[in-house]
Formats: sequence, C-alpha cells, structure tokens
Amino acid sequence: MDNTDPILFSHPPTEVSAEPMAITYKDSGVDLELYENAMQRLPKLMHRTFTPRVVRNDGGFAGLYALDFAKSIFSRNYQEPILVSGTDGVGTKLKVAIKAGNHATVGIDLVAMCVNDILCTGAEPLFFLDYVAMSRDNPPLLEEIVRGISDGCIDAECSLLGGETAIMPDLYQGDDYDLAGFCVGVVEKKNLISGRDIAPGDVILGVNSSGVHSNGFSLVRKVVFESAGLTIDSHVPELGSTVGQALMTPTLIYSRLTRSVLSHYKVKNVVHGIGHITGGGLLENTERILPNNVDLVFQRGTWEVPAVFHWIAKLGQIEPNEMDHVFNMGIGLALIVSPYYAANIKAIVESQGYKCWNIGTAVSGTGKSRFAS
Repeated sequence: MDNTDPILFSHPPTEVSAEPMAITYKDSGVDLELYENAMQRLPKLMHRTFTPRVVRNDGGFAGLYALDFAKSIFSRNYQEPILVSGTDGVGTKLKVAIKAGNHATVGIDLVAMCVNDILCTGAEPLFFLDYVAMSRDNPPLLEEIVRGISDGCIDAECSLLGGETAIMPDLYQGDDYDLAGFCVGVVEKKNLISGRDIAPGDVILGVNSSGVHSNGFSLVRKVVFESAGLTIDSHVPELGSTVGQALMTPTLIYSRLTRSVLSHYKVKNVVHGIGHITGGGLLENTERILPNNVDLVFQRGTWEVPAVFHWIAKLGQIEPNEMDHVFNMGIGLALIVSPYYAANIKAIVESQGYKCWNIGTAVSGTGKSRFAS
C-alpha cells in the first residue's frame, strides 16, 4: 500500500543516547557553594549576642546554654526554675518588606513576637532560634534578615543560639521567604505570672506600641494596596511618611521594661497579669489570662491611638469593632497590677522611655474583657 504521510515518513527515527546527562543539586535550584557562602556570614551575627552563659559549640548540631552560672553577676540560684517557651512568625508583613526591599527589621519583629509572649509569664528570655525558608540562595538577603534577628536578640537581652536555613525552590517563588522564631526563657516558680492572682480593683496599665507591629497585615495589604491602589512609595500626608515607612516600623520588644518592673519588686508579686497585644486585639489577649470570677473593663479615650490606625480605618472604611478585633490600637503590652503599686509601676515604665496609661480596671465578673459602655 502506498503511504506518503509526511508526518510518518519525512524524518528518520532519532537515536536515543544510552547515557543520560547527570543531574546535580544545583540543577534543582540549590547551590551548595552559595549556601556555604551564606552560612559563613552568620556566626558573627550570633556571637555578638552571646553571654558567658552560652556554651560554645560552633559547628555542632545543637546550641548549648547554661541555665545557671557560677560567677555572681550571672548567678541566679534558682530554687524551682520553670522553663518557658514560645514560637511565632512575622506573617504577611513579609510581603510588605519584599515590596519595600527592606529586610533589615523583620528580624526584630520575629524576636519581638516570640519574646514578648514569654515575658507575659514573668520569664527572663534566655536564648532564641530562627528558621529562614527561602526560594533560592541569596547570601546578602539572608545576612540582612539575620542581622535584624541579632539586633532583636540584643534588645531582648537573649542569645541567638542557632538556626536553620532551608532553600526550597518548589515551595517559594522568586524573592519570597518565610520566618519562624523559637524562644526559651526561665522563671522561678514562685514568681510565675499566670493571671490567677488578678482580682477586682486591680489597675490595667497600657504600654504603647510602635504602630501596627506584626499583626493584621492581610487586612492592611488588602486595604492599602488592593482597595486604595497605593504603592509602597506613596506619600501619606496625615502620617508624614511613605506607606512603606509607616508599615515597616518594627515591633517593640518589652524585655528591659518587664525586667525593670519585676526586679524592683523582688519580694511581693505586684504584677498579677501581663498581656501581649497581638492578633485579636486588646480584649482577646487579656481575656485569655483572666480568672473566671474577674472581668476587665477598659476605658476608651484613655490612651493615644497612633495615626496609622486612623489612616487604615478611614482608607478601608473599617468599622471600629473590626479595628479593635484585628489590631493593637496603640497598646502593645497590658500590665494588670495591684492598685497600691500602680502609680509607681507606671513611673518605672515611663523611666524606660515608654508611654504608659491607666486604661481600665478589674471588676467582679465571669472572665471577660470589655469596653465600658
């Protein structure tokens, strides 16, 4: 049969090579030589956070830390030490950092989100670990991120003991990366702050935030970039800054503040509860530590709400209850304290450079936080 189909007969069969080309790790998106270059940049950023309580183990598989120390300046002489741990991330604030090309302070945010949580127990932060996941090896970017983590650890008075960097080109694309942090602290059992001692008549002291901190950025991004159509470099007259400058302000770390307050009262436990105000806002983050027979009643208008929140609310036409539920609204830390010592504690907080307001009172109730009607 005459068959002249050009598709079948116009080309001779191709000869297949018997030896396929070798595939390397670099072909899959991971360059081990570049990775090693990145790793060489990090030890100096860790070492600057070390105290004599760190047991050097460079090149080992784990970080080592001495819970107590013989020399008097570091000796704690714990009787019943309780280890306290916390973990967190920075969330979609990283998307704003990538837009801004500013990665210098997200490490501070990472440390703050973890350390501030364990401070709520009265703990002393001891050491910090980080996890950085990236789409590709980028030594300068990694160094910038970890320098911020190192800066945060110095502010938090804890040691950056180690970390992990993962290069995962199939999970992250382009310049995307993600961060996670892990903090360990210690508190003497008799000094543990759990909220169980909160009683009617206690005073709520609110300590200022620096702005949005690291929560609610999915809503912020939707309002600012998607709905309003602003760019990272858009100037915001009511804030006197660009969008990027307003949103990238790093989260405050309250380690020195809590240490100053708690070390002032070495015998009496006058701080009955501490709340780190993050996602969920003022009400949810204080309610979680309340005994079931006490309510907290907050008085609106008793503290300064940063202009960035008024701007976000106006830009997105966001209801006040939604703002209260998502953002810290200017209060980064809430201290529930004995009324007799409230004025003195407020003075100690202000001596550390923070703003502090009497924002409410504890009353008999059922374990709820609310705003006064």
